[in-house]
Amino acid sequence: MTAPTRRPQMTGRQSQVAVRRSRFASIKVQELLGKAITTLILAAGAVIILVPLVFMVSTSLKDRNQLRRSPPPLIPIEYTMVEVNGKEEPLYEVTVEGATRQMALIKNLPEGRGVFVEPANPDQTYELVIADQKQMEHWEAHWENYPEALTSVPFDKYLINTCIVTFVGMAGMLLSCTMVAYGFSRFRAPWLNVLFMVLLSTIMLPGQVRLIPMYVLFNKIGWVDTLLPLIVPAFFANAYDVFFLRQFIMTIPLEMDDAARIDGANPIQTFLYVILPQARPAIVAVAILHFIWAWNDFYEPLIYLHSREKWTVAVGLQTFSALYSVNTHLIMAASTVMVIPCIIVFFFSQRVFTQGIVMTGIKG
Repeated sequence: MTAPTRRPQMTGRQSQVAVRRSRFASIKVQELLGKAITTLILAAGAVIILVPLVFMVSTSLKDRNQLRRSPPPLIPIEYTMVEVNGKEEPLYEVTVEGATRQMALIKNLPEGRGVFVEPANPDQTYELVIADQKQMEHWEAHWENYPEALTSVPFDKYLINTCIVTFVGMAGMLLSCTMVAYGFSRFRAPWLNVLFMVLLSTIMLPGQVRLIPMYVLFNKIGWVDTLLPLIVPAFFANAYDVFFLRQFIMTIPLEMDDAARIDGANPIQTFLYVILPQARPAIVAVAILHFIWAWNDFYEPLIYLHSREKWTVAVGLQTFSALYSVNTHLIMAASTVMVIPCIIVFFFSQRVFTQGIVMTGIKG
């Protein structure tokens, strides 16, 4: 009679290793599950955000007939038409005697019935229920909507004015905000922190509060109905961008300033050759934010610009929408053209932009 075999018992150390492995596997599963859930949530959010953009582009490629359909198609598709006896008739896919054919509907009859014929043999007719047949469709994008929309109003002048306001104002904003941020982050003086808090408090001041004083000032110096009220204020630093750049510059080690000072660099040289190259991500981030704000700004151009030839794209698009309210496809075409520059700028600068956003506020 053979003795029963005994299973080897695990030692205390082996038991601890097994417990650790099971815990590690459980944590790893939880991490993977968390990443999967996060990815699904972000993907759902991206789809929700992209739906209006896709609808805008799709609508810009449709014609009036496609927009009148109820419900309108998501993509620009049209009913297929075929010529029968010199007239354009809708083409259907019908079932006759168990066979599927393509026939044209030439006449509607009571009770939802219709007369169908083959385009090649219009003499032979078939009376069928229209609802049981499938109307043929095909993709047809109307790219001519874009030149028609852009030539209906002087969008070329609006685009030139917008580029002047955006890029000249961006240059002024970067020049003033980087210098002010450098001063607040590197220099020490009495009441400097109090002055910085006063600057930040201007963020809470609504733009409508200073609208009337600013308009009266610009009107007295003759700047109303010119691009100057939209450009010159950008050369005076704003609190948001100064705070953004200051927080980033404070992450740059002071030892780099000391090394430049030992090499004989003055504060301006340190600013130009040490601080600005290191702060490139933050500078690109505020430049992109200013570009998007200035490009889409509608409020201030509407107040200060009275002549039609001085309008920006945002004001021109609003006027175009009021004049061509029934032509939704043309409005969407013009809107798509207006959105494209913002998408291109962010697409080519997204890596540096994200780096600037993430690193701002981290003081090391």
